[in-house]
Amino acid sequence: MARSIVIITGGPGTGKTTIIEGLMAKGHVCLPEISREITLEARNQGFEQLFLEKPLLFSELLLEGRKKQYHHALHDSAPIVFIDRGVPDILAYMHYIGDSYPPFFDQACKELVYHKIFVLPPWEDIYTSDSERYENFDQATLIYSHLQETYSHYGYDLIVVPKGTVDERVAFICAAMDL
Repeated sequence: MARSIVIITGGPGTGKTTIIEGLMAKGHVCLPEISREITLEARNQGFEQLFLEKPLLFSELLLEGRKKQYHHALHDSAPIVFIDRGVPDILAYMHYIGDSYPPFFDQACKELVYHKIFVLPPWEDIYTSDSERYENFDQATLIYSHLQETYSHYGYDLIVVPKGTVDERVAFICAAMDL
């Protein structure tokens, strides 16, 4: 069983996926962000942007997927499993859009506990939007604030990953994990 489940989070366009890929290249077990998969599947069902059109449905699908990732990570034989975003990210986004959510979202945040949270700050120089990332940089910065608030609310101390090359950022995370 994994002794540590570690989250890499941050607002949109901060380099999470690239860092996850960098950690994988070094042989670490990593689980990808699943929101793009849900968004693309919803497009196939006729929803242009499910998060904007039916945010609670999107969030419920995301919660189920992230619960599966957590349990997969928990039972993985690797000592450390890195995951691109955690359950509290869902609530941070719901706070960002001002939507309410059923109590089972809060309960999941309390039950699924992560070992460490690495957060990537907004970085305008690398920010780009695409068909799944509809936020502009100011919105991405606001989402970052909601992520900080939400993770702190659940008792996490966030480790801010400094800006730098992918190798420098991956090295920072590895050093913080004593890898």
